Amino acid sequence: MIAFLKGVVADLTEQSVIVEVQGIGYEVQVPGQTLEMLQGIGQEIKLYTHMQVREDAVVLFGFLTRDDLQMFRMLTGVNGVGPKAGLHMISALGADDLRFAILADDAKRIAKAPGIGAKTAQKIILELKDKLDVEEAFEKKLASNQLSQEAAAASGSKKIQEAVEALVALGYGSTEALKAVRAVKATEEMDVEEILKKALKKMVF
Repeated sequence: MIAFLKGVVADLTEQSVIVEVQGIGYEVQVPGQTLEMLQGIGQEIKLYTHMQVREDAVVLFGFLTRDDLQMFRMLTGVNGVGPKAGLHMISALGADDLRFAILADDAKRIAKAPGIGAKTAQKIILELKDKLDVEEAFEKKLASNQLSQEAAAASGSKKIQEAVEALVALGYGSTEALKAVRAVKATEEMDVEEILKKALKKMVF
C-alpha cells in the first residue's frame, strides 16, 4: 500500500497529475479542485493516496490532506459509490461541507455533485450519518479554516503545517496542535524541528 507520494509535478492531464518520485512517474487521479490549485509542472507536491487494485489496472487516487482522503474512503465504502463519484463529491463540496451536509440530512446539496443523484445522496446520508460526530466536524472545520488563514498570512506556512501534522501524528487533536504551533510565533529562520520543540513545551505547560 502506498500511503503518500512526495515529489515533483512532471505532467498534468484533465483528471490526474503525474508525480515524479526518484525518477519514477506515478499517475494519480485527483479532485478537480486539486488540479486548479496546482501552479504547474515543476512544483513540489505531497499527496495522500488510496490505491485501488482492479483486474485490469492498479489506480492511485490522491488528496492534498488526510481529511479529504478519509472522507473519500468513507464515501467509496458506501455500496454503489465508486471512486469517480467520490472524487466528484470531494471536488464539488470538500470534506468539511460533505460532513455537514450528511449530518444535516441535506441530500440536495450532496446531489449537486456531478453524477450523484437524489437516491445516491440519500443512501450516503443513511449509511454515513451515524459514523460522523458533530463536535469532530466543527473541530476539523475550525482547524481547516485556521490553517488556511495561516497559509495566507505567514511566509513560513509550510513549516507551520508540517509542525501541526507532526503533532497530530503524535496523538494530539488538530485544533490543539494548531493553537500550540501558532503560539510559537515562528520566524523564517526557524526550522520545523525547532517549531515542533517549542510547540511541545507549550502543550506540556
